[in-house]
Amino acid sequence: MAKRSPFDSTQVMRRTEDLIRAASNRYRITVQVANRAQRRRFEDFENYEDPKMKPVLRAIIEMSDELTQPEIIGE
Repeated sequence: MAKRSPFDSTQVMRRTEDLIRAASNRYRITVQVANRAQRRRFEDFENYEDPKMKPVLRAIIEMSDELTQPEIIGE
């Protein structure tokens, strides 16, 4: 049985496109997503949590939320 993401693929694609459109440089936003995913992967590994979502997808979701809802970042 295949694992299912809590987000459907169309929503992830839309969020990815929003990130790319908002970025001034596609390469830079790609590297930022990769770096955040790598950090998250190591954090999850250290905490011995079973990830329900792949780190790259989680990074895209988090970064798009920060883009659309700046109030969640705080001060």
